[in-house]
Amino acid sequence: MALFHRATITPTKAELIAAWAPTQPWGPPPDAAIDVIGSYRFDDPDGRVGMETHLAIAGDTLLQVPLTYRDEPLDGADDALIGEMQHSVLGTRWVYDGLRDPRFVIMLAGVTMTGQGEALGMAVYDGRWYVAPTNVRIQGGGWTQERVPVDGFEIVDGDLTSVVLRNEQFDLTVHRRPIAGARPPIALTAMWDGRPPVVLAEMHERIG
Repeated sequence: MALFHRATITPTKAELIAAWAPTQPWGPPPDAAIDVIGSYRFDDPDGRVGMETHLAIAGDTLLQVPLTYRDEPLDGADDALIGEMQHSVLGTRWVYDGLRDPRFVIMLAGVTMTGQGEALGMAVYDGRWYVAPTNVRIQGGGWTQERVPVDGFEIVDGDLTSVVLRNEQFDLTVHRRPIAGARPPIALTAMWDGRPPVVLAEMHERIG
């Protein structure tokens, strides 16, 4: 479950994305307007790391921007730090590129394989619980075999549209620019506003 707070955030998530995405090889031109259209979240098993992936449109390009929010700096990840954010309830949050945060990658791999693990957004107002839905709907799954490791992934390749992460058994391809088309056998897809699904990530088992 993702618990949302009635809070002021400075800078906003949209402002962070607008400043950072154009500096990346997969990002839009510096003068392109970026419109965040929705997001989805994962649950951290330890309950400390916020994990949220934003979908944004810049011109005709759809972007997938995974972020993690931490209550202290992540050791050895200075080059993955996007910036600091001041949260009026939680204090200083260090914001990282999700694909370079091991906790996010573990959850992304697990959800891609099984479809389990998307966080339900909830909020408390005046002592009552409310659901905080998102317009983005994700669907994962396809792996139904034995228990397998979903940690140990490291980035091994990337281009202007996708990043490939690898552990000892699998390749996880994450589309920075999600693609339309047929759903792969083991994949994570998203849809919103009744549009056809796009592929966010796909898993391939290496044989031999």
